[in-house]
Amino acid sequence: MLKGYVPPYNATVVQKLLDQGVLLMGKTNLDEFAMGSGSTDGVFGPVKNPWSFSRQYRERRKQKSRGEDEDSDWLITGGSSGGSAAAVAAFTCFAALGSDTGGSTRNPAAHCGLLGFKPSYGLVSRHGLIPLVNSMDVPGILTRCVDDTAIVLGILAGHDPKDSTTVQNPVKLFMLPSLTDVSKLCIGIPKEYLVPELSSEVQSLWSKAADLFESEGAKVIEVSLPHTCYSIVCYHVLCTSEVASNMARFDGLEYGHRCNIDVSTEAMYAATRREGFNDVVRGRILSGNFFLLKENYENYFIRAQKVRRLIANDFANVFNSGVDVLLTPTTLSDAVPYLEFVKEDNRTRSAQGDIFTQAVNMAGLPAVSVPVALSSQGLPIGLQFIGRAFCDQQLLTIAKWFEKQVQFPVIQLQELMNDCSSVLKNETLPSVSLKQ
Repeated sequence: MLKGYVPPYNATVVQKLLDQGVLLMGKTNLDEFAMGSGSTDGVFGPVKNPWSFSRQYRERRKQKSRGEDEDSDWLITGGSSGGSAAAVAAFTCFAALGSDTGGSTRNPAAHCGLLGFKPSYGLVSRHGLIPLVNSMDVPGILTRCVDDTAIVLGILAGHDPKDSTTVQNPVKLFMLPSLTDVSKLCIGIPKEYLVPELSSEVQSLWSKAADLFESEGAKVIEVSLPHTCYSIVCYHVLCTSEVASNMARFDGLEYGHRCNIDVSTEAMYAATRREGFNDVVRGRILSGNFFLLKENYENYFIRAQKVRRLIANDFANVFNSGVDVLLTPTTLSDAVPYLEFVKEDNRTRSAQGDIFTQAVNMAGLPAVSVPVALSSQGLPIGLQFIGRAFCDQQLLTIAKWFEKQVQFPVIQLQELMNDCSSVLKNETLPSVSLKQ
């Protein structure tokens, strides 16, 4: 739909980075219009997870493989901001931006062994961010460590006259204090996040993380978020409804793709959108328009808004009870091979991928996924910390302490580097660029 389109202005977050002398290397791949949780439905093709080529994964896979083709069994990055995660994980940049509507930066961060941060709604400007769900979208940050996230957030945070939803108060630079004593902290473990689909490895690491805080003197308690079981359905109704509204701007008249049919305006609209959108986007538009029909509006959209309020109240009640942060899984398991991922349709995979992350967006809270350890397959597993609204600094401070304790291993891509250097020595230069 936007092939060849060059925007006439920069997004506020991009301009703020440029003003600070940041070198922007390029744009990254993602699911089309950020609709997905695998980065497999982009117009440039699927994104490959750099951990597919890591020594940690390949060595453990060789022990288990039975003559499978290594090159065809690469892993997904998660999504929808998978290209940004792949770029940071492969050491091509220090940080990358992504949009986070239901977990689109935290999900790929967990699969790629990165820090994936979703700021409080209103802390960072959305001006220039192509909207998916206006009331949930937040520009997210992907880095390899908490301090890098804090630096980028310090540049991006603050009021923007072009975005009326941003905070009015001036935001100070995010300097993270070194937390040495966690004994005054109260960590909440939501019991509703222990779902049957959660892999035993993630569950085990979640328990160990809770034990770590407890052993250091923190108070760790089980809490209840009673409306969690309704959140993914509620999110689907609200997401598709706002998608239907937002995608109306891509009509072939003002910008973007336009078909060659000129029989009538209506025929041009229909053909343009049929050609310009993939099946996933068209499906969500169709669902959203169904929920917004006059006869369905009260039963679906209004009811989902009421459930959203209950979900937000659940979080507020827990934080008002004295809990400082919530500790949850980020994803159900580690990254899966692409060929396995595409056996299920986009909607099913999105529901699975967003199960632990989308409620945070509906409540407008800050959240960060921190890499914890490698699975038995040698792949990253991340855990999510959820903080109080606009307590982003406290959240990152706790994440920094946790990051220091777990000492997540660095991805080893030496074999890939050796391959590249041998190509350069032979002075034969086929395309060695890694598509992000």
